[in-house]
This record gives sequence, C-alpha cells and structure tokens, in this order.
Amino acid sequence: MKKWLLRLGLFLLALVVWLPLWLLLTGALMGKGELLHNLSPVLGEGKGFASWPLLPQFPTLRPLVELLLDTPKFFVMFWNSCAMVAPILLLQVLIGAPAAWALARYRFRGRDTVYFLYIVLMLMPFQVTMVSSYLVLDRLGLMDTLWAIILPGAFSTFPVFLMHRFFAAIPEGVLEAAALDGAGGLRSFLFIGVPLGAPGILCAVVLGFLEYWNAIEQPMTFLKERSLWPLSLYLPSITAERAGASLAASLVMLVPALLIFRFGQRYLEEGISAYGMKE
Repeated sequence: MKKWLLRLGLFLLALVVWLPLWLLLTGALMGKGELLHNLSPVLGEGKGFASWPLLPQFPTLRPLVELLLDTPKFFVMFWNSCAMVAPILLLQVLIGAPAAWALARYRFRGRDTVYFLYIVLMLMPFQVTMVSSYLVLDRLGLMDTLWAIILPGAFSTFPVFLMHRFFAAIPEGVLEAAALDGAGGLRSFLFIGVPLGAPGILCAVVLGFLEYWNAIEQPMTFLKERSLWPLSLYLPSITAERAGASLAASLVMLVPALLIFRFGQRYLEEGISAYGMKE
C-alpha cells in the first residue's frame, strides 16, 4: 500500500514538472488566433479564466517557421548567446579547476579563510555586486561588450566550490603512490586530478551552461547595445501579438539546455559515486 502511494505521489509530481513543458510544446504548435483565444483573459483582452486544450485544435508550424525563417534577429541573438556562454565555460574550467585543486590538495596558511571567502562570494546574489561590477567594468572600458559578461562569469566562485568537493574526495593514497613514482604537482593534477575529478568538472560545466544560457540580469545591466543582446533577452521583447513566436523561441531555446543536461547526466551520476571513494 505504501509503495503504491509512493508511486502515485511520484507520478503526480512528474505531471507537475512536465506540465510547463507540455504547455510550451502545444503552444508552439498553435496558430495565432487559437493562442490569443486561449490566453485572452491573461492578456487583458477577455474576461473569465484562460483555457488550454490538451492538444491544439488546428496544429501548425507557422510560429516556428516565422521564428526561424522570418526573424533574422533571432539568429543574431542565438549567436550572441553562444559567443557569451562558450568562453565563460572554457575560462571557468581553466581558472576554476587549478584553484579548486589547490584548495583541496595543498595545505597552506590561510587556506580555510580563502575557501570561506569563496563560499561567501558564492552566496552573494548579483544584486549585491551589481553596482561595484558596473563601476569596475565601466572603468575598464568593457561596457557594451560581451567581455562585460564573460570576465565576471569566468571568475565565478561556484565552479571552484563544486570541483573542490570532487578533488577532495580523491584518495590520498593515489597521490602518494604517484609521488613515489616521481610525479610532481602538475603531473598529479593533469593525470590524476583531472581524470578522477572529471565528473565534478563536467557537472560545473553543465550547471554553468544552464545558468548563463538563461542569464537575464547581467546582459540587461551591462549591455545597452541591442545588437549584443543574448537570446535570453529576446523573449521579454516580444509583444502579445507575437505570443506564438515567444513560445516557439522558448522551445528552441530549451533544446540546447536539454541536450547539455542529457549529455551531463551520466557524469552527474558518476559524480555522486565519487563521494563514496575511500582510501
């Protein structure tokens, strides 16, 4: 009986999670008239409650065609998102992985204090550091450039915190054996730390992609030039008359995130088992 109730509860929870995705998929296949009719109370053009059929009455690919073939601005913003996210993830790995390795495997004075500061900075929301970041970027002449988003993201503390946990779980005996074989600090990091900590590195990449692919506050604050706006700022600029294009854009924007998450799912599972490694 308890197992049946548990399965029922999980099934209902899965329905709640999948409901927004189903609404997004079906809405992207609705025509303009049907979509406006269903959402007219929400858009302030009707009374009562909004309605939503299980399936579109007249399914059409027109919203997707309009977005992908008749909206060049969409591809410009898509490229801006790629040009912003890819360097951030690359620099986070190149900068964060050695920093996490040093904090996890080397003993030096002030190590715990530095790690504590990383945690404090990680807990600070963007609103706390927004003004100081704006002043620094403006002084460096980086405002209205993609580097205004890339540089702060490259030095994010969350990837260091995440990779630190994985590097710290590597058995000390493995590193001692490598040292006896003549491996120095750099070789130990490259040939032991990186392979064994790969789940943590890839986990940081996946979560970092999801964060910056959907970033809104940073581009709105640091990018005044609309030609540099990423795809995440395309949706708020769509009017009610183009609600179908908005749902289609949301669907297209969701595809890379789903692919990245699907790719990283196996490494997330490996990362969970990495905590069970013992000396």
